[in-house]
Amino acid sequence: MKSPTPPVAPTPTPQPNPPGWLRRHLRIYAALWRNSVTREMTFKTNFLLWIVVELLWFALQLCFIGVLYLHTDAIGTWTRWQVVLLVGTSHFIQEIFQAFFLINCANLSELVRTGKLDFLLVLPANSRFLVSLRQVDLGSFVNAATALVVMGYAAHQLDLQLTPARLLAFSALCLCGILVHYSLMFLLASISFWTVKAQGIVWGYYNLFQLARMPDEAFRGLFRVVFTFVFPVLLVTNVPVRVLAEKLDSPFWPCLLVLLAALCLVLSEWGWRLSLRRYTSASS
Repeated sequence: MKSPTPPVAPTPTPQPNPPGWLRRHLRIYAALWRNSVTREMTFKTNFLLWIVVELLWFALQLCFIGVLYLHTDAIGTWTRWQVVLLVGTSHFIQEIFQAFFLINCANLSELVRTGKLDFLLVLPANSRFLVSLRQVDLGSFVNAATALVVMGYAAHQLDLQLTPARLLAFSALCLCGILVHYSLMFLLASISFWTVKAQGIVWGYYNLFQLARMPDEAFRGLFRVVFTFVFPVLLVTNVPVRVLAEKLDSPFWPCLLVLLAALCLVLSEWGWRLSLRRYTSASS
């Protein structure tokens, strides 16, 4: 007679770990940050000078708004401190975009022209990840913090009720705005696979950012349509500020911004893959 088989203890369920590719990309990104810090600290004077220049430019924008409101009480339905909040938000979105993406998008055409893109394509990591995030502009974080201070002061002057839900919605919409800017600029930079040099197109789009600091009600007709739906520089700042300042009259605009962010991201990925198929490398 067989002895009863002792009960087998259940095997503990292994705890889920981040996938290998995610850990690898996080390690790569940490190394890219270290390289960026080393590069910035090598040229400390240049690092500090660019921070001062950006701060002066931000101060000039605020002075422009101050002068503008000496001659009018409102732009459409926008009061003075609402526009200051808009300028601060525009500057914040621009600086965060600049910190992570601007220099990398601008340098894509040089990678293509010189063939240095070959070295990124053979690395065991996503090529778009490497191209988009290989350099970090640390000074832009300082300027983004300054924009946050201005935004906070403007919100205090407006006596806004900054509930957690409203702040979360505002942050999410700002993130969508940054993704729209990144996706469109990356798509425009990918034109360099056909034209070799595309810095003019990239910096041309970057200069359109200045329109974002103005209320959308200041524009009419075809101009407003183009810069709301085709190059949505007005949409990416006005919508988050309208949510924060309780000026939103319809949920259509936040939904549109989220949809545009997703659409632009998919479109830029399609453009990137199409561009890579055209790339012939430096050895061809």
